[in-house]
Amino acid sequence: MPKKNTFAYTTLCFYMQLDEARPIREGEQLNLDALGAYLNTHFQTQDVPLEINQFPSGYSNLTYLLQFGRQALVLRRPPKGAEKISKGHDMGREYKLLTQVYPQVPLCPRPILYCEDTAIIGTPFFIMERVEGIILRATDSLDWKPETVRTWNENMVQTLWQLHSLDIQTTGLASLGKAEGYLPRQIEGWQARWEKAKTSDLANMDFAIQWLQANLPASPAPTLLHNDFKYDNVVLNPQNPTEIKAVLDWEMATVGDPLTDLGIMLSYVTELTDNPVLLAFNLKPHAGSLTRQEIAQLYATKSGQSLDNLVYYYAFGTFKLGVIAQQIYYRYKMGYTQDKRFAPLGAIVEACGELAEKAIKTGKF
Repeated sequence: MPKKNTFAYTTLCFYMQLDEARPIREGEQLNLDALGAYLNTHFQTQDVPLEINQFPSGYSNLTYLLQFGRQALVLRRPPKGAEKISKGHDMGREYKLLTQVYPQVPLCPRPILYCEDTAIIGTPFFIMERVEGIILRATDSLDWKPETVRTWNENMVQTLWQLHSLDIQTTGLASLGKAEGYLPRQIEGWQARWEKAKTSDLANMDFAIQWLQANLPASPAPTLLHNDFKYDNVVLNPQNPTEIKAVLDWEMATVGDPLTDLGIMLSYVTELTDNPVLLAFNLKPHAGSLTRQEIAQLYATKSGQSLDNLVYYYAFGTFKLGVIAQQIYYRYKMGYTQDKRFAPLGAIVEACGELAEKAIKTGKF
């Protein structure tokens, strides 16, 4: 398990809050009457008023807090227009993944109910348990001692390795996907997503995917993959915020090359010399933060994996991050959402392309 740190909770700044839901954004409301009737059927809530708020910080699937009395649950649904560009917005698939992963991974939230009837809220959705805790966002600053920041970073690496160290055969997790040929399929799939979602040509993104296709390495033995492992996809324990309480957002989970997971994690890790656009998008480094190289070395020490081809996986991670940002930006450009947070994502795509190209040409990450 990740090692714990017993520093005083009072060292946290006042803005280190529990992840809280807020009023629902315009255009993302749910049909309260229909949803209330549906919930009553399954949870017998007719005598308790239903209150719905939204977790506002995510950029992908929409997440709502359902409260009736003392009971609190989380509802996940896809955003408008997203079903055309990514299977990561397939609620049935994500719910099935959770039902398979949850019994084997204690850090996975418990799935409760799936609804494919679009007459309820307009899209399929599912309901899962709420895990209350702290989620660090890009705008957060930490008043932590350097050794505390380091412990938290080390726990992130330890958690990723724990996921990868599960025996996918004895646990039955091998059935999550087809491990053979995983990496070539990823490169092909993310190129197709890029072509489908791009709103302008970017030479560095095109260069990156062409290089990735031409330089495929041999993959190590397959493991469970989270496929979007990053700082704001984990819930931290409020009593000891360096301790990871849960891992969220399993919609892209599968089995395959574990170094893709590491490359994706590294693509979200910032250093002070990075493009300011990426520093604004991701959690900024603090005193004590592990560098990308230190994270990679710690993972290699725990796993025994070679780092010889890690530039490849880092370039893939940054390209994939650019495509994810582009998919969201596409929805904004096409008018599927009016969320102003998405307007700057075009610059994120460009910055990801630049970073991938730089890593490929310099051999450094």
